[in-house]
Amino acid sequence: MLIHIPHESAEKHVTGESVYINDMAVNDRLLMGKVVYSKHAHARITRIDISKAVTIKGIHTILLANDIPGKNQMGPVIHDEPCLAEVEVSFIGQAIALIAAEDMEVALEAEKQIIIDYEPLEAILDIETAINNNSHLGTLGKIERGNVDEAMKFAPHVIKGELRTGAQEHWYLETQSAIAVPGEGKEMMIYASSQNPSETQAVVAEVLAIPKHEVEIEVRRMGGAFGGKETQGNHVAAWAALLANATRQPVKIHLFRDDDQIMTGKRHRFLSDYEIGFEETGRVLAYKVSLNADGGSSTDLTMAILSRAMLHADNAYFIPNIRITGSAWKTNLPSNTAFRGFGGPQGMAVIENAIDRIARYLKKDPAEIRYLNFYQHDQNNVTPYGERVNNNQLFTIYDTLIKSSAYFERRKEIDKFNHEHEFYKKGLALTPVKFGISFTTSFLNQAGALVNIYTDGTVLVNHGGTEMGQGLHTKIQQIAATELGVTPNLVKVNATNTSKVPNTSATAASSGSDLNGMAVKNAIDILKTRIATIVVDEFERLCKGEKTKPEDLVFENNWIHDKLNPERKIAFEKIATMAYLKQVSLSANGYYRTPGIFFDKDAGQGTPFYYYVFGMSVSEVLVDTLTGQHKLLRTDILQGAGDSINEGIDKGQIEGGFVQGVGWCTTEEIKWDKKGNLLTDSPDKYKIPTVNDIPDNFRVELLKNTPNPGTILKSKAVGEPPFMLAFSVWLAIKDAVSAVGNHDSEPEFSLPATYEVTLFSAEKLRKT
Repeated sequence: MLIHIPHESAEKHVTGESVYINDMAVNDRLLMGKVVYSKHAHARITRIDISKAVTIKGIHTILLANDIPGKNQMGPVIHDEPCLAEVEVSFIGQAIALIAAEDMEVALEAEKQIIIDYEPLEAILDIETAINNNSHLGTLGKIERGNVDEAMKFAPHVIKGELRTGAQEHWYLETQSAIAVPGEGKEMMIYASSQNPSETQAVVAEVLAIPKHEVEIEVRRMGGAFGGKETQGNHVAAWAALLANATRQPVKIHLFRDDDQIMTGKRHRFLSDYEIGFEETGRVLAYKVSLNADGGSSTDLTMAILSRAMLHADNAYFIPNIRITGSAWKTNLPSNTAFRGFGGPQGMAVIENAIDRIARYLKKDPAEIRYLNFYQHDQNNVTPYGERVNNNQLFTIYDTLIKSSAYFERRKEIDKFNHEHEFYKKGLALTPVKFGISFTTSFLNQAGALVNIYTDGTVLVNHGGTEMGQGLHTKIQQIAATELGVTPNLVKVNATNTSKVPNTSATAASSGSDLNGMAVKNAIDILKTRIATIVVDEFERLCKGEKTKPEDLVFENNWIHDKLNPERKIAFEKIATMAYLKQVSLSANGYYRTPGIFFDKDAGQGTPFYYYVFGMSVSEVLVDTLTGQHKLLRTDILQGAGDSINEGIDKGQIEGGFVQGVGWCTTEEIKWDKKGNLLTDSPDKYKIPTVNDIPDNFRVELLKNTPNPGTILKSKAVGEPPFMLAFSVWLAIKDAVSAVGNHDSEPEFSLPATYEVTLFSAEKLRKT
């Protein structure tokens, strides 16, 4: 029986005892690192003069690109991202120089004395300009099924449109941070705030021109990440390592919030064109969509993100004739990067908007159109890329949620309210999510673990996943305790360290528990096999009668017993000591790789996902059409999670993901000026959701009695899928705006639906 426990760091978090990078006391030789970055979006560097800056008392070194001993690169996939700009800068915020000083005041004074002369060049700052200038980052193939053009030609109704989805700032509470500590010889220890310690290790090794075995990365915890530290946590680690290598002293870099927002990449902006053909009933016959992503100044993970956007362009709907294409474009902005959902939200938003338009066009309820087009349980449950949608829970969730949320009853009440109120309008929307779980780059679907049992019966678990507040270590603690049959207090999950578990994948793609949990189980299965031999021998020595078989042993409640002869039992602590005395190893490495995953990107066919997560939400909003202000009145969520490992953590992830999605859909607007300066560059200018943006009535439930075969403890991932449930808020606002025109006209709408977007959309309907 799985015991649900609190987050393993909950008490430390609320008491302030949790140690983050900026809390670490290294020694009195610790230097502060400062990054000097470009003030131009695109320019040629004509001169850099550091002669005055290096003479300032307290400055230990100032590094430029030509001081890098190894490769001047930190591109995670394609080497198109310099560690330090040398002859040209390609975005405002690009690192040019690194300062190591005795304190930050000295570093800031030195920065003022550094002279950098530029020759400005033309900058590309939006997708349209990038397209017009053929500024390609890359083009993926297409995913296609059926005869789209023919089906569109004979469709009774066709709608065409364009949808813009905006960028989003990660706004992790802990900004990008790292401490580098030089050791003996070439050794470099990095305490990093990174979702991908192995990649951080590789980048640091490359810039220092040393082997990976000389670089050790440790991640105790991060103060949030959301994808923003999957690749871009590497940057500060590399910069700190360069300074530590040059000074042979420990160096810390902890970005100031405004600098973090200016320097780092965001969620990719998308500009998407679509065409959808459908019957009078609302059944979709054909769908064409072209997804254009703003990659920023370098590739980073853009192509993988675009790939996932394409793979989720169908969302929860079977579309017999479909063509999905994707292109990425290079602009003079910070390199955009991973963010919760990893392209899925951008791909799904287009089809959800199109379905919503169909319903308005046919004057039908959007929920009914969605239901009509859901993936089925027959031949119509194959995706455009050829993967079967097994264990489809869409209909179960829909039926349950429609009833529990009183959707249709509330729809009547809302229609009545809107008829009686001229300027206040209510809106209601139901939106589904079908989200694939696995890295779409197939070889990343692997994980390792190291489990040690000590002679007092306590257990130390090392695994390749990282803790960023999401509760991964807590779930791993529960998994280890459950598999070993011991109470959770006997299990500790150690800091993630590349010297303990090598060559790991990022903690991303909602796969942290799936991959690392199975690797831990594999290690424990090895240990249990070793322990079983000792237990059987001990039972044979102590007990007469039928011999105990290893397969009849049960590990539970800190005891090991024979299920056929329950009186035969031995304490786990005792057997640990006996194993040591009998010279049996109590340390084991575990490994796991997800089976059956492959995808041919050229053909656009394969099985990129191990399984799908299904969820649905219903949201109701109140909109003041004279100001554009909205209030989220109620949200009902029903989310599939398999057999939840920890319901408290899973519900927290669902609530947090949903609210973060609400931010992207409504308030989080990022703006740049005509020179490429970020205008929303600080907390007072960038509007993340607050307590006032949480639904007044927030009802979150997990779908019960739906075990997920083939996964750790039959669970499902919950990290990313709930983010897209926020589409119900976005489309509920649109529904309320549509009521201004009595639902006769399609509102002009985009994402995010800021107060301005809502106001202007309502005003335009009011004038027609």
